[in-house]
Parts: sequence; structure tokens; C-alpha cells
Amino acid sequence: MKDTLETNLPIDENKLEETTTPEVTPEVTPENTVAETTEVKTDDTVPEEPPHAAAGKLSKEDIISKLSELVEHIEDAVRNEVDSLKQAFYKIRRGEIEGLKSTFIEEGGEEKDFVAPEDETEGKLKELLARYKEKRAEIVAEEDRLKAANHALKLQLIDQLKTLTESQEDFNKLYNEFKDIQQRWKEVKAVPQEVSGELWRNYQIYSEKFYDIIKINNQFRDYDFKKNLELKTALCEAVEKLQEEPDVVSAFHQLQKLHQQWREIGPVAKEFRDEIWGRFKAASTVINKRHQEHFEQLKGKEQDNLEAKTAICEEIEAIDYTKLLTFKDWEEKNKLVLGLQDKWKTIGFAPKKHNVKIFERFRAACDTYFKNKSEFYKGIKEDMEKNLDLKKVLCEKAEALKDSQDWKETTDLLIGIQKEWKTIGPVARKHSDAIWKRFISACDYFFEQKNKNVSSQKSVEQANLVAKKAAIEKINTLDVTLSHDEALAQLKEYMAEWSAVGFVPFRDKDKIYKEFHEAVDKQYERLNVDRNDRRMQSFKENISDIAGSGRGKGRLYNERDRLMRTYDRMKNELQTYENNMGFLSISSKGGGGLLKDMERKIEKLKEEMELIIKKIDTIDDNLE
Repeated sequence: MKDTLETNLPIDENKLEETTTPEVTPEVTPENTVAETTEVKTDDTVPEEPPHAAAGKLSKEDIISKLSELVEHIEDAVRNEVDSLKQAFYKIRRGEIEGLKSTFIEEGGEEKDFVAPEDETEGKLKELLARYKEKRAEIVAEEDRLKAANHALKLQLIDQLKTLTESQEDFNKLYNEFKDIQQRWKEVKAVPQEVSGELWRNYQIYSEKFYDIIKINNQFRDYDFKKNLELKTALCEAVEKLQEEPDVVSAFHQLQKLHQQWREIGPVAKEFRDEIWGRFKAASTVINKRHQEHFEQLKGKEQDNLEAKTAICEEIEAIDYTKLLTFKDWEEKNKLVLGLQDKWKTIGFAPKKHNVKIFERFRAACDTYFKNKSEFYKGIKEDMEKNLDLKKVLCEKAEALKDSQDWKETTDLLIGIQKEWKTIGPVARKHSDAIWKRFISACDYFFEQKNKNVSSQKSVEQANLVAKKAAIEKINTLDVTLSHDEALAQLKEYMAEWSAVGFVPFRDKDKIYKEFHEAVDKQYERLNVDRNDRRMQSFKENISDIAGSGRGKGRLYNERDRLMRTYDRMKNELQTYENNMGFLSISSKGGGGLLKDMERKIEKLKEEMELIIKKIDTIDDNLE
């Protein structure tokens, strides 16, 4: 800015000499001859200001609110502020989408299946931007119309000034008309840029010709010179005071207005011309230098931001994927990458020519990381499929042995198969329960057949069958005249009596068990007993039966492991539902119904998890 002001100030020495004649001639000074051309054009010479740093700290709702204010008061909008708000909005939006995509992929989804949810605020943003563009176009059109009108007015004033130079009327009348033309010229402001210089030169030519032709007497000339000197001195003081303005950009724009006022003031006496112009120019140079240094500092900060962002890119690019071999390794590295992504968001803009490029590098590094992570989890999935195949083979072996009557040898073989089962890694959750049930059913069948064939056990089991039937009969004929509490207490005694009876013949096991629970459920219905209490009571009875069997402890441990797996699965589902609650809004379309449905699911899961904990406690009591 300094160079523009100081290098376009040619001094026409011939015109300066004209003022030494006795007749009054127009003052043509360095500042007057170049004032029109030395005005600093903001659009051409002011470096483009970087997006407002404050925009990067706003939420999407704050951005919409701020943009709404700018649209309603567009005349107060700062240059580039709307673009900065738009960039800040889409930066937040991209971050949300990336976060949702990462969560989707981590939960097992395929990247190609991910669909970003609609964002109502984005539609509002687009609507506001369209309104802003429309209003801005109207303002520009009005400015162009006004400039064209001002151009026509100034052409009229030049014609009037030309007429004055050719008139022979009374001097006082002509002089007053001249001063009136000068005043009206000052009042007519902006004109099209392409005609500004020519208008000013024509105006100066006829102004100088007027002074020459009319030959204003020394008294009027001295008065004008004195008045103009006072006005220009006040402008010098105003520019010098601007040096204390803390807002460098504001000071620069105010300086442009003061330059416009300087151009509109007439000449001063020759002996003061260089001095007053030198003072004005020196003060202006200080403001311009501060303005230039301000933007150099901004550029330096942008360079620091570029270096910080480059360091983040290098750190992500330097990840050695060959060393990430376990879930724990990937979890730790995932925290690092997510932390670097958060840090990136706190860093301001890089230089304009590097800003897009460094972001693309950052995004490419992150994409590479998440691609490798996805491939790792895909490999784990393949391992689980291999484990499933191995366990199916063991199931087939167990199923082939379950009908064997070689009790000793088959027992050893099945125990060996069970040990081998434990060495195989996990399978996918959706297959875990089914494959385990298939395996343990084959094993249990053999051992139950083995126990069934023990001769001493047969008579006992038959007696137990009779006893259990008697207990069922007592339950079915429970005295209906008893009070609720008495009836419930009596029912529990009969149920305890049932549980105290040992094993029954295997072929009758399911039938007698079904009859017992039908009888109990019938009484529970009559007594309005809570469903979960029934399930818990039934579970306790089953656990008691298992604990009293020949290999009950092993079966209890297996049942406990199954319950723990079920609890962990429900816990993950609960966390997923609770996380999804944060993405729903009652105000969004269908949001209310989804929230209620999800709340019901969450409550049901919590009840089921509580029941599982009670079951685990029951197993632990029997294991002790």
C-alpha cells in the first residue's frame, strides 16, 4: 500500500511556476494533480482477508443465527464474512459425517453402505445464502445505477463549468456559481471506475481555466488558500491521530475517506504546498505501513498453521501398520488418530494456495489409516469363520460318539474333544450360541445315556418320577380358599418338594418337566405372580437339578459362561441404543415415535440384564 501511494506522485514543475504571475492562477499541486489516481482502491490493493477466526468457534446453530442477522442487515456485512460462515458450517458438517461414518464402520458396517443423515440446518443455510446472494445482487445493481446517475451529474457540472469559462457576466456572480459547482461536485460521490480519472482531469482542466480566465483577485485567492490550508491541516491531524487506532484495518479504511476529502479541497499558497503535502503523505505512509505489516503477520500465522498441519499429516503417515497385530494395538492407535483429528480442528487456516492441498493430504492419510483398520477387522472376521469350521468338525465328532455304549473309552474321547474345543478361538456372535448348543447337546446326551444305564439308578429314577407326579398333583389341587400369601407359601413348599426329588428316567424328563411348569404357571396366573419372578423361580429349580447331577458343576460353569456372554451382548446393545438416542430429535420427522420405541427397548434390556445378574448369582450360590 505504501508503494502505491508514494510512487504515483509526479510533480508538474511548469504548472507550479504559473502561480508566480501577478494574476491569480489555479493552484496545481502534486496532491491535486494525482489525487484521483493515487486513491488506494480497496478491491485491488488490499490483501484478501482470511476467514474470520471467530467463525471456526461457532456451532451450526450459531452460524445460522449469525447468517440470518447478516441477511437482514446486509449493509453491515463485513467482506468475506458470509463465505467464512459457510466454510465453518461445512467444516462442522464434514466432521459430523466422518464421525458417523467411523462409528458405522466400527460397528461392523461397510463403508459403501453408509448414508449420511439429512441435516435440516443445511437446508436453512442454503436458503439464507440464496437470499443473501439475491439481496447482494440488488445492492450491486443499485450501486451501479447510482454510479451511472452520478456520472451523468458530473458531466453536467463539467459542462456548467465550461460555460462559466466562456461567460462575460459579473465576476461575483460567476464566482458564486463556481463555488456552487465545486460544492455540488463534492456532494456527488461514487462514479464508475473506468470514467473516474477522465472526469477528474476534465474537471481540473476547466477549474484551472476558470481561474486563468476570470483572474480572481488576490483577496479571493488568499482567502481560498487560507481556508484550504486550514482544512488540509485538519486532515493531517486526523491522519496523525489514526496512528493510535488499535484496529489497523479500520484505520486504513478511514484513511481512504480522508484521501477523498483531501482531493475535494482546493489549492493552498505556494509556500505551504510542499510542506502540507509532505505532512499528509508522511502520516499516510505510517498507516499504510502498519496495514502492510498487519497482513504480513497474518501470513506468518498462516505459515505456522501450515507447519502444524503438515506435522499432523506426517505423524499419521508414519504409522507402521505391520506392528498393529491385536485389537489392543488398533484401539490405542485409534485414540491417537482421533486425537490428531481433534487437534486439526483447533488449528486455523493455512495460506490460501496451500489450504486445500494440505487438507487433501490430511484426509488421504486418515482414509489410509481407516482402510487398514477395516482390513484388519475383516481379517479377524475370516479367522472367526475358520474357528467356526473347526468347531463344526468337533460337533460332528461328538455327535458321532453320543450313541456309543463303550462308556469308558467314549468318555475319554469326549473329554479330549472338550479340551480341544477350549483351544479354538471365538466365533462370530451370531453363531456362538448355536454352535455351542449343538456341541454341548451331543456331549450331554452321551453322559445322560451313560447315567441312565447305571442299573442302580434306574429304580431310583422311577421312584423319583412317582414322587414328582405326586408333587404336581398337590400343586394342581392347591386349596383355593387360602389367602394369597398362604397360597403362595404353600405353592413354594410344593415346588421345593419337587426340586428335592432327584432325577427321573430320561425318556420322561421333558414330559414331567412340562407338566410341572404348566401346573405352576396355572397357579401363578391365578395368584397374579410377576412373570420375571416365575422365570427366576423356574431357573432356580433347573439349577438345583443340574447341581445334583453327576457332572453338574461343569454344566453350571457352562451355563454361567453362556449367561455372561448374553449379558455382554445386551450391554453392547444397550450402549448402542443410548448412543443412538443422541442422534434423534423429537422435532425431527418421526423423531418422537422413534424415541419412544427406543426407550421401550432400553427398559426391556435393563430388565433382562437385571434378571441375568440374578441368575448368575443363583449359579454362584450353587457352585459354593
